[in-house]
Amino acid sequence: MNYRPVLVSAAFLFLFAVIGSGMVAYTHENTAERIHDNERRALLKSLHELIAPERYDNDIFHDVLYVRDRQLLGTDKPVAVYRARKNGWPVAAVIAAVAPDGYNGSIRLLVAINLDGTLAGVRVVEHRETPGLGDAIETSRSDWILGFRGKSLENPGKEGWKVKRDGGQFDQFTGATITPRAVVKAVHNALLYYRQHGKELFEQHPEAASQS
Repeated sequence: MNYRPVLVSAAFLFLFAVIGSGMVAYTHENTAERIHDNERRALLKSLHELIAPERYDNDIFHDVLYVRDRQLLGTDKPVAVYRARKNGWPVAAVIAAVAPDGYNGSIRLLVAINLDGTLAGVRVVEHRETPGLGDAIETSRSDWILGFRGKSLENPGKEGWKVKRDGGQFDQFTGATITPRAVVKAVHNALLYYRQHGKELFEQHPEAASQS
């Protein structure tokens, strides 16, 4: 029996498999790098929206600390805290908190807190809430999220840190209460975390951003 055609076919199949695997790996590597770069740009844009660049002079993206607190930060995983400084002095901290109880899963947030404990602002980084209802937490959909700016633990106070349906001061969305309720709770918890740990957040050395 002549095995030559079989061996030739096998060799070609092997060659195509190697080339195909190489192309897939190359595409994945380039795509992953592009996705990472886009995520970094989006994060920096949100950080600049929350804390105006003229307010700080450090590299806020790399002046980052990773902390854990499941109860107040909404996850067992390390949470990034980006720190803004001016001439070496603390200005604000941006906590990448999580609202674990959104309607369709966790909602990732950036909660920017000024040195005095007031909110510089809040932004949603990632969510899977229902389009047309829960997605009103995005700035592109409504200005609801902008209402946190200037608030603090004392303003509106413990009982006020709820949606209006629960007796608080924050609006809910028509047909969607779970989403804003989850965000309000997560922002309030981030403020509680800052009250407990704000001073030590600025005293610790920054960690490599790759740990995120």
